[in-house]
Amino acid sequence: MCIDWGVSIRGACGALRFDTSSFHYKSRRTDQAAVERRIKEIAETRVRYGYRRVHVLLRREGWEINMKKTRRIYNELGLQLRNKHPKRRVKAKLREDRQEAAGPNEVWAMDFVHDQLAMGRKLRILTVVDTHSRLCPAVDPRFAYRGEDVVQTLAKVCAKVGYPKTIRVDNGSEFISRDLDLWAYANDVTLDFSRPGKPTDNGFIEAFNSKLRAECLNAHWFMSLADAREKLEDWRRHYNEDRPHSAIGYNVPIAMHFPDGATSPSS
Repeated sequence: MCIDWGVSIRGACGALRFDTSSFHYKSRRTDQAAVERRIKEIAETRVRYGYRRVHVLLRREGWEINMKKTRRIYNELGLQLRNKHPKRRVKAKLREDRQEAAGPNEVWAMDFVHDQLAMGRKLRILTVVDTHSRLCPAVDPRFAYRGEDVVQTLAKVCAKVGYPKTIRVDNGSEFISRDLDLWAYANDVTLDFSRPGKPTDNGFIEAFNSKLRAECLNAHWFMSLADAREKLEDWRRHYNEDRPHSAIGYNVPIAMHFPDGATSPSS
């Protein structure tokens, strides 16, 4: 209007009933991307800092930002601390980028699968898979599982195939137990916890469990716990030694895990 009609800014604003202070306003908003980068950098080096401590550090560095905005950005970046875990979580992995496993026993994934006997009694099956070779060290069914039972199974299989550097798990009560944390600490194993409600964080074990259900659990009736163990062990050996796996070039997991040649260790 100022250009087309040759009127002043005051006259144009008056005709449009628009406040001249709004026309002359210059935004003083800080660069959102820069603030996000800095908050993320602080969270990566100070992994136990909440948004309040992060805000204090930002203000010390001269950032013009209020507490509400710090909290909003902190939450949007998914940096919230999970406080439902016990305070003593020595071997938990916090906010570290995941790297693809470069060799056997670098990263394992672990989870539970639920099934039942023919008479209806519930089963819980602990499943473990190596994310590099796709070797399955254990498929262990029990009527009930506690943290100490998970430790017992892991100790048994690790004595045969070696200890992993990292195990990816969800936030189930058996995996956040003191027994498992103590075992991991004693054996220098890191427990890499998935984010709550994010099963894709442990996609390797989810894919393995779907194969186990389709090829074994849905194909058999289990008459007893001993029968379930026998059939699951037969399938585990088939999976490790005979079944071609597309993700490893249609090779078999045992050949990837033990290139010099070995049979699948009994669970």
